Amino acid sequence: MTDFRIGVVDVYVIRPYRAEWLVLALERAMSTRCPGSWETVHGRMEPGERPEDAAVREVREEAGLDVDRLYSITCQPFYLHTLGAVQMAVVFAAFVREPADVTLGDEHVRCEWLPMTEAATRFTWPREREALSHIQILLGTGDAGPAEDVLRVI
Repeated sequence: MTDFRIGVVDVYVIRPYRAEWLVLALERAMSTRCPGSWETVHGRMEPGERPEDAAVREVREEAGLDVDRLYSITCQPFYLHTLGAVQMAVVFAAFVREPADVTLGDEHVRCEWLPMTEAATRFTWPREREALSHIQILLGTGDAGPAEDVLRVI
């Protein structure tokens, strides 16, 4: 039997305080899973940890950044054959303040701040491109508009 687990977060780190928003893209180290692939901030939730707390922690651990505003965007399932489980990623958009100087954790060797369209083509996983389109639709005006009370976490 295949398990279903809600245990990871995907966090799209965004510098929105400029004419063209920039999205953080991280290149994975050769000593990790998916070596050389480009991704958003991604990580496991700790036991008992809420998804939004995991999102803030992962941004700090993987990029050394503090989250200014955090929005819940969507959820995306994917299958991990090594665990025999369908994993559900809770997806967030994290706005950070300038200058947004990144300090990489051990999992990544390089980062780039890219316009949203370039980030979409750089990311390895199609679900990351899809999430960016959700972010553009939901937050394109700078906040969630009439859904701010539902989507904004912090």
